[in-house]
Amino acid sequence: MREPLCSSHDVPPGTLISVDRGDGTPIAVCNVEGTFYAVDDLCSHGASALSEGQLIGCEIECVLHKGRFNVTTGKATRRPAKKPVATYGCTVQDGLVYLADPVPGRQDDSVMQARAS
Repeated sequence: MREPLCSSHDVPPGTLISVDRGDGTPIAVCNVEGTFYAVDDLCSHGASALSEGQLIGCEIECVLHKGRFNVTTGKATRRPAKKPVATYGCTVQDGLVYLADPVPGRQDDSVMQARAS
């Protein structure tokens, strides 16, 4: 059985945290109004942890250069960021957030939403 990423209580609405994906790779887990999303925790523009930035609605703003990424699609939404970041589906079961597999090559369809119960 897969290991949980974190408790849903660890990520209150409007916040994000960095967690280990399970293989040593950090990902940012975001809570957008009770729905959980996960994205690679490395800005595609500069070597900066996205989890150190701010969650604004459904976008992460990178602390380094203020580029933004939509956490639902991974798309860069504000320059200087141009390249998307990988997104992953999340599920919530018994108050724990689990990572689902990414959908290869489909940035805009790769996120499964999970409502906190």
